[in-house]
Amino acid sequence: MTLALLGALLIGLSLGLLGSGGSILTVPVLVYLLGEPPKQAIAESLLIVGGIALLGAIPYALRGLVDGRSVLFFGLPGMAGTYLGAFLSQFVSGQVQLLVFALVMLLAAYFMARPVPLAQGGKRKPWKIVLEGLAVGALTGFVGVGGGFLIVPALVLLGGLPMHLAVGTSLLIIALKSFAGFYKYLHLLPAHGLSVNYAVAGLFVGVGFLGSLLGGRLALKVPHETLKRGFALFLVVMGVYIVAQSL
Repeated sequence: MTLALLGALLIGLSLGLLGSGGSILTVPVLVYLLGEPPKQAIAESLLIVGGIALLGAIPYALRGLVDGRSVLFFGLPGMAGTYLGAFLSQFVSGQVQLLVFALVMLLAAYFMARPVPLAQGGKRKPWKIVLEGLAVGALTGFVGVGGGFLIVPALVLLGGLPMHLAVGTSLLIIALKSFAGFYKYLHLLPAHGLSVNYAVAGLFVGVGFLGSLLGGRLALKVPHETLKRGFALFLVVMGVYIVAQSL
């Protein structure tokens, strides 16, 4: 359990340091350190990620750094997509979900490692933002990741938001999507003889939020690009390990 709590702290640290990426550690921590079945871990991951993101979004919202238009055009379709992804998960095994999850980790590593474009895309057509929201949401529901590594670039490039506004908006969208997916998993888990461990989820939310506060302070002292590349390398190692375990 001590290792798992250190994992929860690392999840929060990553969120505080990078604004994304932390949630992608939640499922491996629950599966490999606590020994939970993949489907239960994915369900709990959505609750944990949603809780940490919601707590993290509050300070941004109080400072007016949440864009309502993006929540409408990206967040609400994202909730529908997450519900759909959770629904589709019942037709595959937990091992298949873990394999897809590992591929998402490698995708996240690519997004982490590449340079962030300085130019913004300007306002894009709402339907493009809606489709992006649906796609990222479906991924969230299927494998239990918040998708911040996809949402922030999408809000900057598709929505034309400045970076600080994109991060605050992303946190609220992650919370909304995660809770929508978790709601669906509540109805799916009993069929597999599984249930949510709320004590573990609550502990992870608390420790993860403390970690995010600490990460926010450390972010002021450590070069951002160095952190991103280091985290990307870590994701590649973890992704390859999960693929090997799944196969």
